[in-house]
Amino acid sequence: MSSGKRKTAMSPQELLKALTLSGDEELDIEIRHWVLWDRNEATLNQVTGAVKEEDWDVLRIRLCSRIQYLGTGMRGGMRAGFDSINDVVIIGAAQGICAYMMDFYPSIQKRTEQGVVVGYDGRYNSKRFAQLIAAVFLNNDFKVLLFSRMVPTPFIPFTIVTLKCLAGVIVTASHNPKEDNGLKVYWTNGAQVMDPHDQRINEYIGKNLEPKASSWELSMLDGNPLLEDPYRLIFPQFYAAVKKLIPPTFLESNECSQLRFVYTPLHGVGFPFMREAFYQARLKPLIPVPEQKDVDPEFPTLQKPNPESGREALRLAIKKAEQEHCTLVLANDPDGDRLAVAELDPRGRWKVFTGNELAALLGWWALESYKVRVAKPQVSNCIMIGSVIGSRILASMARVEGFVYVEGMPSFPWMANRALELEKAGRTVLFAFEDCFGYMFGMAIPDKDGIGPAMQLATMACHLRSSRNVTLIEKLREIYETYGFHSSLSSYLEAESSEVIDDIFERIRKSTEDFGYPKSILEGEFEVVHVRDLTTGLDTSYSDRKAKMPVDPSTHMITFTFTNGFIVTLRVDAQAQVPMIKVNAEIAGLPEEQDWEDLQEKLNRMTNAVIEEFLQPEDYGLIDPRKASV
Repeated sequence: MSSGKRKTAMSPQELLKALTLSGDEELDIEIRHWVLWDRNEATLNQVTGAVKEEDWDVLRIRLCSRIQYLGTGMRGGMRAGFDSINDVVIIGAAQGICAYMMDFYPSIQKRTEQGVVVGYDGRYNSKRFAQLIAAVFLNNDFKVLLFSRMVPTPFIPFTIVTLKCLAGVIVTASHNPKEDNGLKVYWTNGAQVMDPHDQRINEYIGKNLEPKASSWELSMLDGNPLLEDPYRLIFPQFYAAVKKLIPPTFLESNECSQLRFVYTPLHGVGFPFMREAFYQARLKPLIPVPEQKDVDPEFPTLQKPNPESGREALRLAIKKAEQEHCTLVLANDPDGDRLAVAELDPRGRWKVFTGNELAALLGWWALESYKVRVAKPQVSNCIMIGSVIGSRILASMARVEGFVYVEGMPSFPWMANRALELEKAGRTVLFAFEDCFGYMFGMAIPDKDGIGPAMQLATMACHLRSSRNVTLIEKLREIYETYGFHSSLSSYLEAESSEVIDDIFERIRKSTEDFGYPKSILEGEFEVVHVRDLTTGLDTSYSDRKAKMPVDPSTHMITFTFTNGFIVTLRVDAQAQVPMIKVNAEIAGLPEEQDWEDLQEKLNRMTNAVIEEFLQPEDYGLIDPRKASV
C-alpha cells in the first residue's frame, strides 16, 4: 500500500461523476464516502478500479463492514476498505480516540502538558500511520511524544508511566503476517485499555470516521511546538528500570559467566534493544541470526513471524547456535513484547520451551531474585498472576512458598490492570504471564515485555550454570519434582458459522437433566467436580455458585475441573478471523505423582475425550485445520 497522496487530476466530485455505481443504495453510499474521503492514490485506485470492473461483491465486503477496536487493539490487512487497515481507517481511529480523550480529559492544560505518546514498529506503513495519528492529536492541541524511530511495544507503556502521559498508541500488528498492521491503545495508568474504555473508543471511532482535511497534513509535524521525540530521554530510563530488578550479586555472576546466547528478533525491531539489555546486565554480547537481525517488513525467512510457531520460527536461530556451539536461543516477536526460548539438552536435542514452561521458570526466578534483592522479603504479600487458560504451575508453587496466585481473564489488559490495582493496594506484584509467550516481570512496564524478561531469563541461566551447573531444562524438572508435574495442550476447531458454535455451547449447558452440564467423560472414568461458565456467571466451586471473574454474555467460555487435576477450558476467540472454538487443557499432578508419562497420556486421552464428547466435531462439522493440512 503506497503512502502517497492522491495524484489524480480529477476532484473527488468529478471522479464520482465519472463512475457508474452499483445501484445498491448501501454500497453506493460507502463508495461515495471512500472516493470523497481517501487522499491516498493507491487505496483510492483499488476502490475506483473495482467500481469500473463492477466487482460489487468485493466492494461490499471491503466497504459495508467496519473493522472494530477490540480489547487488544485493532488489526487487519493493509488494503482499501473500511474493514481493513489504511490511511482512512487509521485517521478515523485516531480521531475517535482523540475525541474520547477530549471528553474524558476536558482540561486543555492536561492535554498540552501531559499529552500522548505515539510509537511504531518496522512493518510497511507503520511510520506513516504513526505520523497521521500524531497529526490528529496535534490538531486538537495535544502534546505528542512521537518516537522518531522504531521502538518495541513495551516502550509505550513505560513512557506513559515515566512521563505521566494521558495515553499512548503503538502502530503494530505484533506477530501477524506481513500483510497486516494495526494499533493498540494504552491508558493513563500505562496498561492497555479495557472495558469500558475499549468499548467507548469503538463508539467514538464510529462517530468520527470521516477524515478531516487537517488530519492529512503531515507538514504540521515540522517544527510544531507541541511535538517532541522522547527517545533519548526514555531509552536510558527504560534500562535503568529493568536493571533494578536484577540483584547486584547476579550482575556480577553474569559478568563472570561464559554462557552465550543466540538471538533473533524475527526481522522485527528487537536487536538493538536486546543488545543494550545484555550490555546493561553484563551478559556476553548476543550472537544475532544474520538473516533475521535487521528489520524487514517482508519477513523473508519465515512463513509466520510468530514465536508461537515453535521450532519453525526458531529454525535459523537453532542452526546458528549449532554453528557457534551455543546451547541457548532467545527470540522476540517482531514488536518485541514476547519471548521464546530453546535450549540444547545433553543428548544433543533442542527443547523449545512452551509459554507455560517459561512461566514456571520465570515465576520461580521472580521469587528467588525478590528474596535476594529485598532486605526483608515479605513473600506472603507477593502476587503472581496468570490466566484461566494458562498453566496452574504458579498456583501450585504459591501453595508451597506462601505467595498469592491470582487467576484472571485471558488477556494482558486485564492482568496488567489487575496488577496495578493490587500494587495500589500495597501488594508486591512479582510476575504475570499468558501462555502465548507474554511475560510481565515486576511493575516497571504494566504490559507484556520481551526485553526485561529476556534479561532475567539469561541471568537465571547464568546463575544456575555458575552456581550449580544446572541447565534450564534441569531446573524445570526440579520445579515439577517440587510442586508437581504440569503439562498443557492447546488446540482449536473451526466451525462453519458462529451459529453452529452457539448451538454447541447451548447443548453443553443442557447435557444432563438435573445439572445441565456434562458430569463425566469416558463412560464415567473421570468425573467433573466443578464448572465455571463465564457466559452465564455460574461457578460451582463457590457455595453461592456465582463466578468471581468478569462475566460476558456475548461470548462463550466454560471451564471444567475434573477429579484428577485435569482442567479444560472451551472458549470462543472473538478476534479470530474464522469462527472457532479454542481448547486449553492442563493436567496438574501432585509432587508425589512421579509417573509423568502416565500423566501426559491421561492429558492426551482426556483432552481428546472432551473434544469428542462435549464438542462432537463430526456431528457439527468442526474441522481441525492442522490435521486437515497434514
